[in-house]
Formats: sequence, structure tokens, C-alpha cells
Amino acid sequence: MSDPTIPVARQFEAYNRHDLPAFVACFAADFQAFRMPALQPSLQGIGALEAFYAEHRFNNPALRAELISRTVLGRLVFDHERIHGLQAQPMESMAVFEVEDALIKTAWFYVSDAPSPT
Repeated sequence: MSDPTIPVARQFEAYNRHDLPAFVACFAADFQAFRMPALQPSLQGIGALEAFYAEHRFNNPALRAELISRTVLGRLVFDHERIHGLQAQPMESMAVFEVEDALIKTAWFYVSDAPSPT
């Protein structure tokens, strides 16, 4: 089993560079994303992922993520992040990435309603 943190770290770095091709290359073709507590995916497939980040994230020059902590449990990687640029105040997020065959297959995003302490 390869190190599941490798694709997660690569996508995190590409996210902060707003490097869409490098970001998308970290995900499986059949990738699914869930915004919890949703039961249905918010994104399905790498095409939907690429379109969403091109149109709603990487077009925002203020967007950046700060890694608070990273924890690994088997093939799951838990990133506690502080996201800047989406709201007036930074927001706290927990992203849970399932890695399979060295690519991110599924992601679950938990976001706090409260502003992040700075």
C-alpha cells in the first residue's frame, strides 16, 4: 500500500497554487465529493470536479487553505484546514480523503458554521 498522504499533500499544494491540472491529477476518474451531512454527492466525476474548481474556486485570487493538522487512518487522510477567501472571515473545515490506487477516490467535507479563530 502506498502512502495515502502523497496525493492529499499534492492536491493541497496545487489548491494553494490554483494549479487546476496538477490539482485534478490527484483524483480518480470516478471521484465523488460529499458536503456533509448530505447523503448524495455534491460532485461526481473528474469532469465535474475540474469544472467546479475552475468556475467557483481557482478564479478567486484570495482563496487559500492553511493546514492545521493531518491524521492518517489506513487509507483515510483527515485534514483540518482553515480556508481563507470564501467568506469575510476564515472558515474551519475537516476534509476526509479516501485514497485508492494512489488517487483520491472520495472526499467528505465538514464545515463549521462558526468563524475560525485567527
